[in-house]
Amino acid sequence: MKSADVLRLLAIFLLASTSLHAQWLNEKTKGVPRLPNGSPNLSAPVPRTADGRPDLSGLWLAPFHPGYIANIAADLQPADIEPWAAKTFNERLANLGKDDPGTIGCQPMGPRHITGGSLVQRAKIIQTPALIVILYEDLAYRQIFLDGRALPKNSNPTFMGSSIGRWDGDVLVVDSEGFKDATWLDFGGHPHSESLHITERYRRVDFGHIQREISISDTKAFKKTIIVASNMTLTPDTELLEYVCAETPHDRFHLAGRTPDEQKVKVRATILKKYVGVYDFEKDEAFGVRTLNVTFDGDQLYIDFNGKGKVPLIPLSQTMFSPRLLGTYEFVIDDKGEVTHVLAHGVESTAKAVRRKALR
Repeated sequence: MKSADVLRLLAIFLLASTSLHAQWLNEKTKGVPRLPNGSPNLSAPVPRTADGRPDLSGLWLAPFHPGYIANIAADLQPADIEPWAAKTFNERLANLGKDDPGTIGCQPMGPRHITGGSLVQRAKIIQTPALIVILYEDLAYRQIFLDGRALPKNSNPTFMGSSIGRWDGDVLVVDSEGFKDATWLDFGGHPHSESLHITERYRRVDFGHIQREISISDTKAFKKTIIVASNMTLTPDTELLEYVCAETPHDRFHLAGRTPDEQKVKVRATILKKYVGVYDFEKDEAFGVRTLNVTFDGDQLYIDFNGKGKVPLIPLSQTMFSPRLLGTYEFVIDDKGEVTHVLAHGVESTAKAVRRKALR
């Protein structure tokens, strides 16, 4: 199977939950404050439980910055990443993620449900005094125990790990560990060890919004803690719709990463430097990505999304590259030899990003 087809298939997996939402029935959620026109009042006061705690229950949209989805370690310096982890990340990118256990292998996403498994992710929170349960569209779930127990020691690692929570005033603090090291932390392929520890802080600021901060610590893979924000928005009047990866006809595809010819592609530095610049999408047609920043460092071309990510661009030809997010990217050159724009080829359409200026 050609690498372009592989990328299209990966994009289908990434955006599957988004396309399915259109099939949901519009069922009014009871207990939701509403504006005079009947729409939910997301700015209403924070609902509280009988014991006075903020009630986090509901169906939440938890979007992640696309740069972090591609590269969760985007804010770290190269020296902050252990050599084995950096090597693994680069190898997985170079192979177009053909061994991705979550999208290709149909294994549970594991901690990527926390660190950003897709551009659009919905999670249903069910809260009781002693236990919070979080349900995901791919039938995964988390149990967060609030009964005072400690995290288990020397337990067998699992896909979703073990989670305990406590209240710090109106902030829910969740600690999770015990994850299998077979899972990835991002779409680009950052690995982790079984020492991975994730801390989340949830603060519901009004009826429709939760501020969430995520701290990712793994001393065997990263020398510094990764801290990212992923705020959540309530989505009432709808429901979860399951997405089962195993129902995708994988047997029809032979996923081999880059073809032998593509693996031989070498692009000279003088050509790569011509592609450096800032590219703006003509309209909001790239799933929230408005700007592409293309940079050159050492002998490698990089791309980031809305200022985050810095993912290596893997050459498929002299003008076509893949960062393994949102399809493939084609640099277009005019008859004067100037790069004018980038074409982001997705599953069903192509988005155009016009070059604004060169980066120096």
